[in-house]
Amino acid sequence: MKTMFWGLALLAITASACGSSEKTADTVTVKDHFKNDFLIGAAIPVNHVNGLDQKADSVVSLHFNSVVAENCMKCEKIHPEADRYFWDDADAFVKYGEERDMAVIGHCLVWHSQLAPWFPYDENGKYVSAEVFKERLRDHIHTIVGRYKGRIHGWDVVNEAIEDDGSYRHTPFYDILGEEFIPLAFQYAHEADPDAELYLNDFSMAIPAKREAYVRIIGELKNRGLRIDGMGMQSHIGIDYPDMEEYEKTIVALGNAGVSVMVTELDMTALPAVNFGANVDDNVNFNENKNPYPDSLPDEVSKEWNDRMASVFRLYKKHSDLISRVTFWGTHDGMSWRNDWPMHGRTDYPLLFDRNYEMKPFMVKELAEEEAEK
Repeated sequence: MKTMFWGLALLAITASACGSSEKTADTVTVKDHFKNDFLIGAAIPVNHVNGLDQKADSVVSLHFNSVVAENCMKCEKIHPEADRYFWDDADAFVKYGEERDMAVIGHCLVWHSQLAPWFPYDENGKYVSAEVFKERLRDHIHTIVGRYKGRIHGWDVVNEAIEDDGSYRHTPFYDILGEEFIPLAFQYAHEADPDAELYLNDFSMAIPAKREAYVRIIGELKNRGLRIDGMGMQSHIGIDYPDMEEYEKTIVALGNAGVSVMVTELDMTALPAVNFGANVDDNVNFNENKNPYPDSLPDEVSKEWNDRMASVFRLYKKHSDLISRVTFWGTHDGMSWRNDWPMHGRTDYPLLFDRNYEMKPFMVKELAEEEAEK
């Protein structure tokens, strides 16, 4: 009887994952499944917010209880000129999350990679002074965080500040202000909205030197009396990396540092590794051998991917006392940034839903097994 019920549950879950936002009594959702563990989130782009991908909207509305802005809150988008902010897309994103009663995450206030070109320079193309830069940084953070005061659950305040060896990444923020740019950013964000949660965020967090650097920074922020609520582990992972023992050590170390752990940009490539990091500026020439599945994944690779992702979620549930949110960086495979990175023309399969908006088998199985135990 249990085997028959499992099969019926599997059919119900599979049907619910295919783009319908109408919840029925038989629908099993991802957010409900993990409601006692952590929030489940997705990064969503502007076209999704504006109703141009209604199937993705149905999936997100049904299965997720948190959303993060994919690009519309980054400096080059929201503050393109010194005397001009562009609010339309960010306003629509926040409204989207509010209308669906989701935890809305702002991403991100300080990041070098999509920094508006004017931000660190004077009229002669030279870095501005530290005092001028502080004023620009304060205005930027106060204006954005202040606009959404009381509406944003938490902010990725500083993104990708540390190199894999544990040293500070040389960016305009570091070059002009030194290590002080992180405490200043957290100070300004807290001033603008004292109730919002504030986070650090970075990739390759399983690397011991990087882990140790962030544990130290978290301690320094706390010692100054600054608010720091969480650390985002981006988790752009692969079938064969990172070392999951080191990854787990990072989860525990961050929890022991007194902050919540968030898996902030989860995706898992099914392709041969080209770059183990997640620096969007790293690009290589196209190599056909590094794009082996342009049309679909072979069954054996799909199974390997699903088995690996199932084990990753078992780890998350093991440490659900430390992890507050798991967010996929995108909704379905077709919209993932991993397509065309780090080489144009690459096709990847890294997310929870495939290009047909259907849930991947590892999650279908997990939800069905829960139903069968009821």
